[in-house]
Amino acid sequence: MFWQGEYECMDRGELELLQLERLQATLNRVARNVPLYRKRFAELGIDPYDVQSLEDVKSLPFTTKEDLRQHYPYGLFAVPLRDVVRMQTSTGTTGKPTVVGYTSGDVRRWSELAARILTAGGITKDDAVQIAYNYGLFTGAFGIHSGAELIGASVIPSSSGDARRQISIMQDYRTTALVCTPSYALHLADTLEEMNINKTALSLRFGLFGSEPWTEETRLEIETRLGIQATDNYGLSEITAVAGECLERTGLHINEDHFLPEIVNPLTGEVLPPGQKGELVLTTLTKEAFPLVRFRTGDLTALIETPCTCGRTLRRMTRIPGRSDDMLIIRGSNVFPAQIEGVIATTGIHNPHYQIVLDRVGHMDRATIMLEAPESFCTDSIKESQRILENVRIRLHTELGVAFEVRLVEPKTITYEAQGRIIDRRKM
Repeated sequence: MFWQGEYECMDRGELELLQLERLQATLNRVARNVPLYRKRFAELGIDPYDVQSLEDVKSLPFTTKEDLRQHYPYGLFAVPLRDVVRMQTSTGTTGKPTVVGYTSGDVRRWSELAARILTAGGITKDDAVQIAYNYGLFTGAFGIHSGAELIGASVIPSSSGDARRQISIMQDYRTTALVCTPSYALHLADTLEEMNINKTALSLRFGLFGSEPWTEETRLEIETRLGIQATDNYGLSEITAVAGECLERTGLHINEDHFLPEIVNPLTGEVLPPGQKGELVLTTLTKEAFPLVRFRTGDLTALIETPCTCGRTLRRMTRIPGRSDDMLIIRGSNVFPAQIEGVIATTGIHNPHYQIVLDRVGHMDRATIMLEAPESFCTDSIKESQRILENVRIRLHTELGVAFEVRLVEPKTITYEAQGRIIDRRKM
């Protein structure tokens, strides 16, 4: 099944011509309307009209998450604020979010791309799609929601929350498709067993999962325990619906008519050949409010050139095994160690010594901060220790949206040489 077969199955030569035309239009728009790109192009002597082939994109400068942070909130918008109909956010490295704007055209295209991914994953207008991503300023739920409505499917915006309530909704509303993180899908499977409900009592047929890395072993466990076909999808808060698996599940089809992908060496920035793993770099081709040129995603993958038996001609990327930077993904939320350190510092603990321990309990992420008590603190007082811990815990949850356990340990007991600042025991 295809949602936009004329694009998803386009002749490669015609697709590349379309990509070049859209790339040239994007470069001219950002050079005219975005001060960062106008300045960088001038410094490098780049004229957008000199870009005459897709290969020429290699000569363009990268855009990084640091660029987005430095131009918070509206510095990278390419349209006047009056043309922006929606704003959402992406977590940044210092606690300040990146503000992403959308024109009405951006929102429409986002819906179409989400509809493609849903259709590739088996969803039709006859399905009831339960979206268990968090609704809010982050983009997770909204694209899938509007894409499902565009297809004509029934949308159940259950959001994140109590697993027993999610199961009850599945039963009562006869949900046929589940959308959430893979770890939350396994948590729901655990809850089914706790409630002594057989999976055959549900109407589930499909699951579309993303927002965190997961393995084929996890896919098999989800499918076995929930009785569904599970597909992977990939997007970014800054860029939205980039790619998704079809039911052949041999890689994620990239929406290449909207995003130009490259794979680069994370250390040198050198463009790597197809099949070689590196950092995914994306240039948006149709975004109006927030176009990005050679955006370094930090995600590791490889491009697959061989045709897919589903009939789509869009190139595929391998599933994301991890990241090239130090960003952590905890229950679908992006968190950087620098953010954690910054939040701890606001509680009065300067230059904190801490360690982040990540593991899974019942298929759900558990994040623990092991925090050294400064020598100036009198930790003999249990009341004072609890006050410190609670203050740090509340600030982390408020600022980062992730619930951390915080444990106070004796001064000079944390050493980074053995295991590093981050101990990640999770396996997906």
